[in-house]
Amino acid sequence: MAEHRTGHSGHRFAPDFDDWFGRGFPGLPGWRPGTAPHSIPVEVTQRDGMYVLRAELPGMDPEDIHVGVEDNLITVSAEHDETDQDKEHSEFRYGSFRRTVRLPDAVPADRIDATYTDGLLTVRVPVPGGEPKAGQTVPVRRGGTRNEQRPA
Repeated sequence: MAEHRTGHSGHRFAPDFDDWFGRGFPGLPGWRPGTAPHSIPVEVTQRDGMYVLRAELPGMDPEDIHVGVEDNLITVSAEHDETDQDKEHSEFRYGSFRRTVRLPDAVPADRIDATYTDGLLTVRVPVPGGEPKAGQTVPVRRGGTRNEQRPA
């Protein structure tokens, strides 16, 4: 079982709802309905007064990535369309991608920064949260090189 850290407010970091309904469903490893979105690999850290959520989304354009915020939930979703080109072999994933992450504090949607660089989405959220705004979206902007995006 995965280890979960606790945030400063004592709530456990529950990274997402995949813990209950995702790819680890007992008896059916790797199974998901054909219409279900693919899970997005993420990591969440807390340092220097910020929660930092990093999500792997290779081959996307920032315009195809949606970051939604509601209360203490951040939802990242994206679409990756398959090309019409004939392929002899492909292990790429196409279709819908989605991941919801629960933070221990309310998310101040108007103070979130989201950048996408070299296949990696980085969302920075100030800690502690302020008053949440219902149903906000966060613009995703293209960043510089990956080396410029690495936290110190």
